Amino acid sequence: MSRGLLNMGDAQLLAQLANERQHVLRAVDGLAEDAMHRVIVPSGWTITRLLNHLAYDDERFWSSAVLSGDVRAIEALHDGWASDPMTGAEAIETYKREIARSDEVLRRIDFDALPRWRPPASVFEAPPLPNGREVVFRVLAETSVHAGHLDIMRELIDGHQNLVVG
Repeated sequence: MSRGLLNMGDAQLLAQLANERQHVLRAVDGLAEDAMHRVIVPSGWTITRLLNHLAYDDERFWSSAVLSGDVRAIEALHDGWASDPMTGAEAIETYKREIARSDEVLRRIDFDALPRWRPPASVFEAPPLPNGREVVFRVLAETSVHAGHLDIMRELIDGHQNLVVG
């Protein structure tokens, strides 16, 4: 399916998603391996687990599975928070790989069309999203929230601040 030129709103949506993905990557840039696995918050997540969540539960789930209907992506779905342990570098590369796959999907979808796969309630318990644009907005919102989480983690680890207006 080819969609031609994006309208201005869709182009802005994709640009903002790209910015938030880069925000995530900047937040973890240069962290030592031990920092990538450090538990700081009571819920127990680590930066590597958050990157896995973004890779598998956001990029792969929403783009490859929901938007594209890729059977291999659907069969490989799993809880990103519970992914096998990996190094910080592996978690970053996994996230980058899933971004690249998502971008391939986003270049071909029709933002007005229905998603190609609607997850059952046992997988995602919420009303189905009506079109590609809403799916991309969902990924943007999730990525933005977690970029903020990473900013806080980074500041707690080494004092680095992304942008604090005060």
